[in-house]
Amino acid sequence: MIADAWTVMWKEWKELFAQRFRLLGGTLSLLIFVGVLGVLLPLQMGRDWVEDPKALVFLVYVPLLMVTSVIADSFAGERERQTLETLLASRLSDRAILFGKVGAAVGYGWGLTLISLLLGLVTVNLVHGGGEILLYPPAIGLGIVGFSLLTAGLAAGAGVLVSLRASTVRQAQQTLSLAIMLLLFVPGFGAQALPAEWRARLAQALMAADVTKIVLMVVAVLTVLDIGLLLVAIARFQRARLILH
Repeated sequence: MIADAWTVMWKEWKELFAQRFRLLGGTLSLLIFVGVLGVLLPLQMGRDWVEDPKALVFLVYVPLLMVTSVIADSFAGERERQTLETLLASRLSDRAILFGKVGAAVGYGWGLTLISLLLGLVTVNLVHGGGEILLYPPAIGLGIVGFSLLTAGLAAGAGVLVSLRASTVRQAQQTLSLAIMLLLFVPGFGAQALPAEWRARLAQALMAADVTKIVLMVVAVLTVLDIGLLLVAIARFQRARLILH
């Protein structure tokens, strides 16, 4: 099954990058995205890009955005192009197809995050290094790598569930875009709606909290969510229903 999953992943990557580089707009948007994250923001933030943990938190959202931009096409796109029946009629197992689709999306989003991370490190050293080598503290570097991987898995798991049932890629993208907006903005608006005294207490509690424990808690929650979504996707992946959908 592993070899078959790799075959599906390789097929997805070839089609994805062929589409991106065939269209001028797709190539430019990809270059702009990486350029902003890997060059422009590090130039503006300077040494804080490496030294301030809060400066790197937003990189966790990069795979979330990048994965959702491609996972919507995983099954809804095959259905639109009328290639889904051919894929499902192949000798590939259900799990090989599903894991290959999910793995390709995760690899794409996570890979772009790591590229942005390394490019930002190079940019900061060249412009703001001042003769010394600036490196991410181990905790920050490992945290970003781990969080971005788990976030990519979360987006891929949720996205593939939507794409399995969506009639078109646009429908899947609209559903996922709405989910991202709720995920990004609702917590912020909810916090702002709290009384000022409650917000102050919450801020004090976060400042006094053990960072390591918070990180481990977040990792545990994301891991459980990733596994749960993948198990649901496995249960809902039924060839007969997909063909008749």
